[in-house]
Amino acid sequence: MEILAQQLIDGVLIGLVYSLLAIGLTLIWGVMNVINFAHGEFLMIGMFLSYWLYALAGVDPLFSIPLNAVALFLLGMFIYRFIISKVMTGPLLAQLVVTFGISIFLANFAALIWTPNYRSIGHTILSGTWHISGIILSVPKVVSSIGSILTSCAVFWFLRHTRTGKAILAVEMDREAALIMGINTERINSLSFGIGCALVGVAGALLATHYYIYPFVGGTFGLICFCIVALGGFGSIEGAFIAGIVVGVAQTVGGYIFNPAYKLAIVFLIYLITVWIRPQGLMGW
Repeated sequence: MEILAQQLIDGVLIGLVYSLLAIGLTLIWGVMNVINFAHGEFLMIGMFLSYWLYALAGVDPLFSIPLNAVALFLLGMFIYRFIISKVMTGPLLAQLVVTFGISIFLANFAALIWTPNYRSIGHTILSGTWHISGIILSVPKVVSSIGSILTSCAVFWFLRHTRTGKAILAVEMDREAALIMGINTERINSLSFGIGCALVGVAGALLATHYYIYPFVGGTFGLICFCIVALGGFGSIEGAFIAGIVVGVAQTVGGYIFNPAYKLAIVFLIYLITVWIRPQGLMGW
């Protein structure tokens, strides 16, 4: 029972980080109706940014969170403005190919300049473990989950209680009606893409404290995020948050019950069952 409880807690902790990643992806999808295949590669850039800030300037990953958020926000705005916006009015296939091309470019460019070697951040202010009633809690994982919760709550508050956030939700619900009401949908597209990338930057800094860093790390997280968004419902931020926890628990507990080699297969199986039974997801429209 202690081992099972340990797996449940670990699943919730990683699931909360998944939720933060999925919120950024579903926000971009809901507003722009574009699948961002480069979402995982933006995470990789965020993790490397935290790593190099630590390696070159001694900045702890916890303190690199605001730097990551700003840097990834600006990068997202830049890529949308000069690349993605050019195909927004084009065929759907062009929209899919452009983000897929960006993902391939970013991963291979990172491998070229940083080599494919695995890296990790050693001792940080978050190092250590807590022992509570036989349960071992990794301090970096606990702090990462708390940071994910706080960031997710900040996004919820921003979307519900600010003028810009309400404009984003309006475009997400009905783009044509929002345009008629005078909302600059192009500006909202750019801002939403930047916010989605900023959330990934925050998650990258949190994951860098306890996860290996290498140029192709985004591939696995990107696939998991797509499964979470499908489970929660495309465009549903609340659904993405809940589904992230569900997937995290299913991954860790399923890996414990069956075999760790099957944990990703379990996540993809959940995705297939969800699409088959309820294509719009748990909280999709």
